[in-house]
Amino acid sequence: MQEKNLIYDWNLLNKPKLTSVELCDETLRDGIQSPSIIDPQLEHKLELITIMDKLKITIANIGLPAASTRNYDDVLSIAKFVKKNNLAIKLNCAGRTLVQDIKPIAQISQEAGIAITCYCFLGCSPIRQIVEEWSLDTLKKTSEEAINFAIKENLQVAFVTEDTTRSDPNTLRELFENAINLGVERLVLCDTVGHATPNGVKNLIEFTQNIIESNKSDTKIDWHGHNDRGLALINALVAAQFGAHRIHGTALGIGERVGNTSIDQLIVNLKMLGLYEHNVYVLKEYVEKVAQFCQSPIPYNYPVFGDDAFKTATGVHAAAIIKALNKNNKMLADTVYSAVNASLFGKEQEIGIGPMSGASNVKYWLAKNNIAATDEIINKILTSAKASSGMLSATELEELCENLV
Repeated sequence: MQEKNLIYDWNLLNKPKLTSVELCDETLRDGIQSPSIIDPQLEHKLELITIMDKLKITIANIGLPAASTRNYDDVLSIAKFVKKNNLAIKLNCAGRTLVQDIKPIAQISQEAGIAITCYCFLGCSPIRQIVEEWSLDTLKKTSEEAINFAIKENLQVAFVTEDTTRSDPNTLRELFENAINLGVERLVLCDTVGHATPNGVKNLIEFTQNIIESNKSDTKIDWHGHNDRGLALINALVAAQFGAHRIHGTALGIGERVGNTSIDQLIVNLKMLGLYEHNVYVLKEYVEKVAQFCQSPIPYNYPVFGDDAFKTATGVHAAAIIKALNKNNKMLADTVYSAVNASLFGKEQEIGIGPMSGASNVKYWLAKNNIAATDEIINKILTSAKASSGMLSATELEELCENLV
């Protein structure tokens, strides 16, 4: 059987229309709003923005400069760094629809000599309106003042409706049409509390598209999702399917509460769908750096980049992978018990030894460690593994071998 016929891909049967999309990395803004991580030092932020550029991520949100002096200084330094090093990645900053939040963005853009898109956000859901005692007229007036100021300061503007997925259509229509008429370049649909389902995403994007078309505008649509119901990744893919031009996410999905759309998982899936043409080998380094700099450990079962993503100690599974490796066929080894090509993302298949292991696991480990696979050593290790409650560590395996020498 030819390799191209090894997988019957049901994912491609009656495949919905899906085109490549732009990516907005929110790690340095929404990501660091998580209450359980560390805001990275400036030197680490510069390292991360460099890796984002290598990944060909379209644009990065580098902060909310009005929040504090440190935020302002870091955003200015990042902007100057991107300008000085001629990085291709574009920049944006977040701010409320208040002149006092937009003014620092304009100042930084002018001082650094680089374009920064202003993502102006405004709470618009009925819940927020009741809490804040805001009327629709108040929302329109507030957004109008902010957007006009930003455009006057030569900033590109994206209008962000916070909690869009729980806002009523009449309010959204009024706000969207007002923003379009004021000259915003993007409408950002936000699933701020992770409320949306894929069907809700589809409905909201189609609703927004109809408004844009009826206003004869070329305004673009962004999708910004959170993961409170565990649906952030599939919602992002559905958003792309139904016409969102730019999808937001954070490395490792870090962010407030349970976090945002994981931009690394999004890239993995876009790559596998043939919609991300760029090299993704550096993605492993990116998530590991974010984990280190933000002190946010990668879960052992995290897709692709977790310790167990390509690891097995089960005898049947290990035997099949080993047979594929013995055929000197890396692709075969990567796909026999995995949906993701490990080597594409700088990873490799790992064979461990534990209570569910067989002789194949032991022989593989011995060969990899240049130890002669005698019956005595194999039986000793296998007996110990069968009696253990988990995988044997490298130290334990080495001690077993040493005791037999």
